[in-house]
Amino acid sequence: MGKLGSSSLQPSEQGVGNFREAERTCSPAWMRMDKTGTETPLPTPHMKGSLKPTLVLTTLSASFGSAFQYGYNISVINTPHKVFKSFYNDTYFERHGKFMDEHSLLLLWSCTVSMFPLGGLLGSLIVGPMVNKWGRKGTLLINNVFAVTPAILMGVSKVARAFELIILSRVLVGICAGIAYSALPMYLGELAPKNLRGALATMTEVFVIIGVLLAQIFSLQAILGNATGWAILLALTGVPALIQLLSLPFFPESPRYTLIEKGDEETARRALRRLRGCNYDVEAEMEEMREEERKEQAEGRLSVLNLFSFRPLRWQLISIIVLMVGQQLSGINAVNYYADVIYTSAGVDPTQSQYVTVGSGVINLVMTIVSAVAVERLGRRILLLSGYGICGSACVVLTVALLLQSTVPELSYLGIACVFAYIVGHSIGPSPVPSVVRTEIVLQSSRTAAFTVDGAVHWLFNFIVGLAFPSMQAAIGAYSFLVFAALCLLTAAYIYVVIPETKGKTFVEINCAFAKRNGVEFPGGNDVVMAKPHTPSPPAKQTTF
Repeated sequence: MGKLGSSSLQPSEQGVGNFREAERTCSPAWMRMDKTGTETPLPTPHMKGSLKPTLVLTTLSASFGSAFQYGYNISVINTPHKVFKSFYNDTYFERHGKFMDEHSLLLLWSCTVSMFPLGGLLGSLIVGPMVNKWGRKGTLLINNVFAVTPAILMGVSKVARAFELIILSRVLVGICAGIAYSALPMYLGELAPKNLRGALATMTEVFVIIGVLLAQIFSLQAILGNATGWAILLALTGVPALIQLLSLPFFPESPRYTLIEKGDEETARRALRRLRGCNYDVEAEMEEMREEERKEQAEGRLSVLNLFSFRPLRWQLISIIVLMVGQQLSGINAVNYYADVIYTSAGVDPTQSQYVTVGSGVINLVMTIVSAVAVERLGRRILLLSGYGICGSACVVLTVALLLQSTVPELSYLGIACVFAYIVGHSIGPSPVPSVVRTEIVLQSSRTAAFTVDGAVHWLFNFIVGLAFPSMQAAIGAYSFLVFAALCLLTAAYIYVVIPETKGKTFVEINCAFAKRNGVEFPGGNDVVMAKPHTPSPPAKQTTF
């Protein structure tokens, strides 16, 4: 890992001159001479960032080209699944002169669906080396290969009469989603000033939901979810990737990555000025990053294996795993899988249930945006706790409604209300907020390894739920939602006891909050650090995989 060293941090005289000129006109300065030679006090620069154009455009480019892929591809095959199955069967008939039996067709379709989380798991395992070697922005750009290539393959699968191309492409777009789900929140969390870190980190989930909603709309039978339009429907996943390839290169790399891991102080300073604007104390944030670098000198860069045995990060790692497991085992996928059945049982015509699904997608998006706004006002803990509380309560009431709706038909409508309430609860807490917390509770040197674990757990349990829930539902029926209610309660209890509020705190301050629980000392974390010339840190202890 490129650490800060004297050779890379000694600016040239010209560089010093340029820096001083920038200080005089734009960066922190406290006094300026007027025309009469009198010192005139200037407005005090501050550490409270705002949404400058560069920061907004960087966030939009990175999120639309990355998180969108996750949401779009996890949802795009749900509504028109009968159309895809018909293509599979017709292609098989053309090859073998007979149609597949029901069991073989179901197995082939299950393989198509499950390839996406499998690809996501593979992507989560390779994202660590990628973000270390090519940076956060570089990784997102390279990742577009795994979006454009399958978009082409899926687009020609109909003409080629090869459903195998769809199955292969599902693995590739899964890899794309797996890389994006870890690299994007890492990038956005490191770009944002601490007072906007929560709002920007939730953009990962906002654009996932935008992808889900657009997939639901495009998948309507009247648009592209039909026998003539499904190839275009699948190929559209390449459009956001092309937009990102054309736009993201013009925006800066993570200043934190550039300074701490690459040792390039001037590039990091320029990036901060572009992201924060003139009336901002860039040097104070630079010093905060140097302080983080000094705190983690004893760690070096932690590998995944080192992370599991590294005591100062024990509870941070456990918290990341609990948040990801709780997110997947809270029942969101089960509710999505059985939403159509619940709508139909309430009297919604099966041909019209797709429009109700789109309506639930709109609610999901609106509440996720509400969460993005509220996360910096209310904090992370209250959104997580209230979200899990709503989800758990909805699961309990939904169980009662499903059990009694044959006796009291009116309870079918209560089932729909529970589905919508569950979506509201999950959208304000369990879905978006873990992306914020997982970025905040680890320092730079351990963030890559932590996100590798985080992504692997996320995709593994996504796969397990999709595989196990149908069997669990067949065995215990509506009582399966009581299992999810209990898991919501356990996750909320862990958050209440263990995870501190991280709103408005630096990464170092947050790790100080965990230090006592880990049984280690984290000296100097609460000290106020004044900006001063950087002195090279001693070489970091390097760790191997």
